[in-house]
Amino acid sequence: MRLEAIVLAAGAGTRFGGGKLLAGYRGRPLLDHALDAALAAPAWRVTAVIRPGDAAVADLVAARAGERLRALVASDAVEGLGASLRQGVKAIDPASDGVFVFLGDMPDIPAGLAGDLAAGLAQGAEIVAPVHAGRRGHPVLFSRACFAALAALGGDRGAQGLMSARPVAVVETDAPGVLFDVDRREDLAP
Repeated sequence: MRLEAIVLAAGAGTRFGGGKLLAGYRGRPLLDHALDAALAAPAWRVTAVIRPGDAAVADLVAARAGERLRALVASDAVEGLGASLRQGVKAIDPASDGVFVFLGDMPDIPAGLAGDLAAGLAQGAEIVAPVHAGRRGHPVLFSRACFAALAALGGDRGAQGLMSARPVAVVETDAPGVLFDVDRREDLAP
């Protein structure tokens, strides 16, 4: 299968007080951990979707960019998560079999999880997501059948509506990191 990955890193981090993706977590910027997880996925290319004018995040991504990682400025980022996801999906190769969607503020995604999600897609699922303690988490892997719907998203709800309308195959995991996202500064407290 030919898979791609998107890391959504275009949010303003207003509940955090700004600068969230560059905040230190385990000695490195928060976004670095999300990029690590995406680059560990069986994806031939990773696209980090960033906010216009966010030079610090752009610099972080540029410092790591290479053959597999590129940055994409989401001109409509102010519209919300759905708009950033829409722009990311429009930038991937439409012939890809699927796309992983990682969130830039989720630093504890286990490295091997993406391979397990890909196995679910290979078995014919349209959407595959991890589940921990009965709760669905991230990243989510969407098949090509979802690309048109993802490319039509807007607002701040992301793909929740799509995931409610279509069957989601789940991969059980004992890793709580699939649920841990950073919204406020206190979320980073030890």
